[in-house]
Amino acid sequence: MGALATVDADKRDVIVSRNPLTGAVLGELRESTAVEIRDAVSRARGAQGAWGKLSVKERCSRVARFRDAVVARAEELCDLISAETGKTPAEALSMEVMVIADLATYFIKRAPKILAPESISLHLLKNRGSYLHFQPRGVVGIISPWNFPFGIATGEVIMALLAGNGVVLKPSEVTPLIALKTKELYDASGMPTELFQVVPGRGPAGAALIDSGIDYCIFTGSTATGKKVGAACGERLIPVALELGGKAPAIVCADADLDRTAKALVWGAFANQGQVCVSVERVYAHQAVHDELVQKICAEVDKLRPNDDTGSMTWERQTEIVEERIASAVAAGAKVRTGGKRRGTGLAFAPTVLTECRQDMDVMRKEIFGPVMPIMKVRDEEEAMTLANDSQLGLMGYVFTADRQKGKRLAEKLETGTAMVNDCLLTFGAPETPWGGVKQSGVGVTHSAHGLRDLCQSRHVNYDRIALKKELWWYPYSDKVYKQTLKMMRWIFR
Repeated sequence: MGALATVDADKRDVIVSRNPLTGAVLGELRESTAVEIRDAVSRARGAQGAWGKLSVKERCSRVARFRDAVVARAEELCDLISAETGKTPAEALSMEVMVIADLATYFIKRAPKILAPESISLHLLKNRGSYLHFQPRGVVGIISPWNFPFGIATGEVIMALLAGNGVVLKPSEVTPLIALKTKELYDASGMPTELFQVVPGRGPAGAALIDSGIDYCIFTGSTATGKKVGAACGERLIPVALELGGKAPAIVCADADLDRTAKALVWGAFANQGQVCVSVERVYAHQAVHDELVQKICAEVDKLRPNDDTGSMTWERQTEIVEERIASAVAAGAKVRTGGKRRGTGLAFAPTVLTECRQDMDVMRKEIFGPVMPIMKVRDEEEAMTLANDSQLGLMGYVFTADRQKGKRLAEKLETGTAMVNDCLLTFGAPETPWGGVKQSGVGVTHSAHGLRDLCQSRHVNYDRIALKKELWWYPYSDKVYKQTLKMMRWIFR
């Protein structure tokens, strides 16, 4: 059993967290009821009033204490993340804890400038001035996933707090203990206790959070669930950011550095056991380099050390989906070059490379979310691009080439929220870059100045720079003014 929150037959409101490698129980907790969730939102709103009135600089100073607590207790965090998700301690540190320390530091330094009033230059009404100012939305509800239970959720919490909001987090029932540890560190840092709340629970808890009067919602998860969240938020006119599924393609050109490309693809496909929304999930390799690339990829996979480099999957059901995708591909003619099955009795899954794949196979069209790299041989870059864009998902895409300008040209043609040239995954760890998808991979962005500002209401003020006794367009209308305005219009738009 993975760290999946299970339901006991006689105690249906109990969540049990288990270590996915050993099956050992890590902890038990009760689900939050709808009444408790509404109360949590109310308490966060009560604390938000005073928090939102602080200057952005003061909020940054206080959030820095939370950041310091994360850094000071990093090993404790990594141990729990590793135990509850099955990822290696190295990935817990580099892909979650360090990412949050950096994101917090980046926005602590820059939020005052990002959220400062923005002047708008008026092109015509020169006697008047305009500017935008950014006010907290109120209470932000966050529904977070299990694959990066600290890195994704805590980054959104920190940004919402810096924007002046209260926050209520509904973590995945698969990894609830990490959210509670986050709350523990937050409280220990001296931050306002009521301002940030955690409400553990399954799907109904997420629905209750949306229905509890929140002012903004951030959801990270599957496209199917994201559509339901978006519909529920739309019905209540709640602004929402949705980061949903991915099926990231990698185009390998004939001139690519194959040694570097093989190393990048192996990391991009198998980091966190492939449980990354932007994992390399399909490779389109130019026919001139396909065979050599496959050999180099398999050689790199052979170097990976179980438990040190590759950890465990997190959820039993997701592991079963991976097995189903592989079996379907093999039945349709794909070849397993390495891996293809679990390691041992837990949820650790061997990194798997599939060749002789076709575009009509499920493994090339449906999200895998596991350590599987399907590879397809293509005639040229044009065919690769056509196949890469032949998807309803568009979160991330990759291009590998020795020609930097060609790489950028191809990257711009990928129908994805982000495209990378000669590397993988990395940009989630770059807080200054926007994180979001196109097509059915979501709406809105997190991270970046855009993401921080979207956690605020953008309000417009227009004022008089030069005081006039009367404007031309005020009453009473007259034939003289009409003719003057007509003459002026023809002069301006001549």
